[in-house]
Amino acid sequence: MSSRSREKRLELYTLKRPEEVLRILIAENSYFNEIIIFKGFSSYLTQETPSNPDVLLIPENAIVVEIDRIKSPYSPNNPDYIQKGLSWALMEELFQHVEV
Repeated sequence: MSSRSREKRLELYTLKRPEEVLRILIAENSYFNEIIIFKGFSSYLTQETPSNPDVLLIPENAIVVEIDRIKSPYSPNNPDYIQKGLSWALMEELFQHVEV
């Protein structure tokens, strides 16, 4: 599965579940990065987000370490977790429930 496809599926999931925010931890070349996805939009939490929407935030060689489901609105100081530490395989099951 391509990175574009992974990122797009995560974004589509949040469009179908607007009451949720996803926090994704990725690893790329021994470097970790955090991404937040809400209502179809992805942004970095740990660095500046490129203004070009064609730039992938989840690169092809990145590993999705974990995904957290958080209730919206997102409060970085006090996140209200629905589920923490989901694997990509568990996220795939959620995709099936919302037909993404």
